[in-house]
Amino acid sequence: QVQLVESGGRLVQAGGSLRLSCAASGRTFSSYAMGWFRQAPGKEREFVAAISWSGGSTSYADSVKGRFTISRDNAKTTVYLQMNSLKPEDTAVYYCAARDGSKSYLPSRYTYWGQGTQVTVSS
Repeated sequence: QVQLVESGGRLVQAGGSLRLSCAASGRTFSSYAMGWFRQAPGKEREFVAAISWSGGSTSYADSVKGRFTISRDNAKTTVYLQMNSLKPEDTAVYYCAARDGSKSYLPSRYTYWGQGTQVTVSS
């Protein structure tokens, strides 16, 4: 069982930066692949980034590649999403998720989800 709690979302101006954190409970955190997803009003939840259990492999959506960086600290059981050069279209609720297996871009592959944190980017 893994419980996830996101934090770090807030209102920021376009061009600014934010770092989201996702704190996980559970002794098996280091064996889980982690993902970040987002959902804007009226839209489906979409993949943002994912990282393997070791942190050695990462994946990004094309829309955030080069601007966002996913990382993890297994000793702190926390995964991060560094977001730079933010755009208004990045506005959404951001969720972290965990799965016991390889990283995936599909929300349906993830077993555990946090409650989300709101990111709003003003123009």
